[in-house]
Order: sequence, then structure tokens, then C-alpha cells
Amino acid sequence: MKLSILDQAPIASNETPQQALQNALLLAQHGEALGYTRYWIAEHHDLAGLACSAPEIMLSYIGAQTKTIRLGTGALLLPHYKPYKVAELFHMLATLLPNRIDVGIGRAPGGSSEAMIALSGNFIQNVGRFPQLVEELLQFLQDDFQPENAHAKLSAAPVPAIAPVPWLLGTGQKSAVLAAQHGLPFTFGHFMSSEDGVAVIQQYRDTFTPSTFAKTSYVIVTASVICAETTEQAEHIAQSFLIWSLQLDKGSANGIPSIEEAHNYELNEADVETLQTMKKRAIIGNPAQVKEQLHAIQRMYGADEIMINTIAYSLHDRLQSYTLIANEMKFID
Repeated sequence: MKLSILDQAPIASNETPQQALQNALLLAQHGEALGYTRYWIAEHHDLAGLACSAPEIMLSYIGAQTKTIRLGTGALLLPHYKPYKVAELFHMLATLLPNRIDVGIGRAPGGSSEAMIALSGNFIQNVGRFPQLVEELLQFLQDDFQPENAHAKLSAAPVPAIAPVPWLLGTGQKSAVLAAQHGLPFTFGHFMSSEDGVAVIQQYRDTFTPSTFAKTSYVIVTASVICAETTEQAEHIAQSFLIWSLQLDKGSANGIPSIEEAHNYELNEADVETLQTMKKRAIIGNPAQVKEQLHAIQRMYGADEIMINTIAYSLHDRLQSYTLIANEMKFID
């Protein structure tokens, strides 16, 4: 099974954003050493506890200090940007880091309504134009405008020798259908979707049209995972992530709380129910349990690759989680 890393650059309550971003580099280097296929970093705006608002900057920083692991965005939020600028950014990255760059694109807002207005004005209108934005971006990435198009003589320079690979990320059928229509590999957010993911992915595969980007359908499924040496340790560590997620939903989050703070957090009846739902969406356990559940997800979705997102208070616990999974999956001796 191919495994990869999705990083949201979490900020622990005892860290600065600078430390969180430095941790992102350390995680990418760690993943490369362990044999993970790719490292993607997400885009968020003024969202409490998450540090990365400009993944393209982080990819250049990380790419300069890694050698082989594929790098990408999970996701770059296209409604905030002009496709031409996105094509220029990723052509630049692919020129600097040949055959290592993925362009993961999504339609989510990535922050508050105030942030959306500041970034792109009428975000809802831009989301409505998302299919057109995707099509325009793909045309810039492959220099494939018709002669009569206003952009026909325009190049997204520098044009790399090996083009970056575009991916469509989503949690529902609209994204799956769009990915299939354009012949793009598709990433399904299992850890944040309430839809019937099996049906979503089946529709993607059934309607996939081969393209210059992908000859056959290809699916990554993203999962939230916390692995420790024992089940009890994993559940103990996971409480920080769970309480932070709860606080984020309630608009009261800051950084990722310490394990002690998380276990001392006062829960009402509704909170308990919400936490139970969150736990069902996550994989929390010892290496054998995690391996079994990852294989179950792979079988359920027919996934070609699993992308793991791990948020914990301690960087050590995050790195250890990825290490234990790699060892259990036989990535390393």
C-alpha cells in the first residue's frame, strides 16, 4: 500500500507559528526518510491552530531541504486565485524541483467569511465558477488554449521540462465528477466527509475520461490517524486533537491544547456526542490496529493510496505515529 502525508501545520499551544512551520519541514524530511510517497500541505486562513496560509512558499522551503519525496498542496483553494498565477507558481516550483510537484486544488473556503472577503471578494460567486477555473488552470498547465482564446499567446513561464501533476481534492460527488471529466487523479477527504464515499469514488471511476494528466483513474483517500505503541497511549494522545477540533467547531480554539489541558476540558452532553462522532471518523490505536484499519479503508474505497493526517500536541508524538505506521507497513527495517 502506498502511504503519504497530509500536513495542516498545526500550532501547539506552547509553540509559535514559526516553530509550527519548522515542524512542517521536519515532518516532510522524516516522511522522506521513512519512505512515504508524497507530502502535501494544506492552505488555511486565520484559522486558530493552523499555520500555513501560503503552501506554495512552504513547498519551496521544504523542497530545497528534501531530495526525493513528492510535494504538493492539499489543497490550494482555487476560488481565491487567478488560474494563470497558480500555473506560474507551480511551473516555477516544478522548474526548481523537477518531477516532484503536485498541484492539489480544492474549492473550500479555508477560513472565516471575513477572510474570504479579504482574499477574493465574492467567494460564493467564485465557487460557482470553480469548474471554469479548473479548466482554465489545466489549459495553462498544458499550454492548450484554442487559437481564438484570449490567452492563446500567453505562457505560464517558466515552463518546466516535467509538468506538475494536477489533482482534484474533494469530499463529494461534484468534485469527483469534475475530476473524472478532466481525467485527473482524485483525492477524497474521508476524514472530513459525511457523504457516501464509496459511491462518490465509484462514480469517479465509472465516469473517468483518460487525459494527458492521467491515463487511468487514481484515488487517494485521506484519513486522520494517531498511532502509538499501545491503544491506551494513542487514545491519550488523541484527546488533544479531539478537543481542539471540538473547540474549532465552537469558535473557541487557540493552539492545539496540551494532553493535560485536553483531558481536563469540561464537556457537556452535546460535546460528548460530538467527540464520539469525531472518533468514529479517525483511526486511533496501536500499530497493528492502525494497519488493519488502513487496509480496511483501502478495501472499502478501492484506494490506490492512503494519505495520513496526524495532529497531536507534541511533535515527537506526531513523528512517532508516522514511524510506527511505516514500521508496521514494512516501509523500513
